[in-house]
Amino acid sequence: MADLELLTQSLARNVKRWRTERGFTLDTLAARAGVSRGMLIQIEQARTNPSLGTVVKIGDALGVSITTLLDYEQGPKVRIIPADQAVRLWHTDAGSYNRLLAGVEAPGPLEMWEWRLMPGESSLSDPHPSGTVELVHVTAGELTLTVDGVEYRVPAGASASFEAGAPHTYANSGTVPMDMVMAISVPPVQ
Repeated sequence: MADLELLTQSLARNVKRWRTERGFTLDTLAARAGVSRGMLIQIEQARTNPSLGTVVKIGDALGVSITTLLDYEQGPKVRIIPADQAVRLWHTDAGSYNRLLAGVEAPGPLEMWEWRLMPGESSLSDPHPSGTVELVHVTAGELTLTVDGVEYRVPAGASASFEAGAPHTYANSGTVPMDMVMAISVPPVQ
């Protein structure tokens, strides 16, 4: 089975599973996520490949990580994710990208990402649910992190943490690639 088909089927199964587990109707989840009911039906029937933004909105509304929504294996409590199975969800022609390395529910979603931003590139993130916290550790280059309109410089070897309930942007204003590892903790849905 092709990767995209596997992800589409996993997303369909997991969205329906978590929606049912939360006791949400299609209309309730649509309203919480800001996604149309029709889109949710198409996702649950594995008839569409939604954008990353749509998957993030649905995960946030359900209180689960993207990893959980895309997970196609049910298994033991220890899970090893081989390097070739990390999911690349965003990339640019210039070579910027992010990869979802791992994620768990603990008690809300907890995700670990690898990011690369090429010189002059940036990525804007909408606010996450209130209480969401991000940790970043820059391994090469310098991250220009903007949170709620305030710019911060995070050089190689340094780390930063911030409340991610405000708009934020990751940017590389330097002349060399910027690499970082990021963890995101989202509070559980109440």
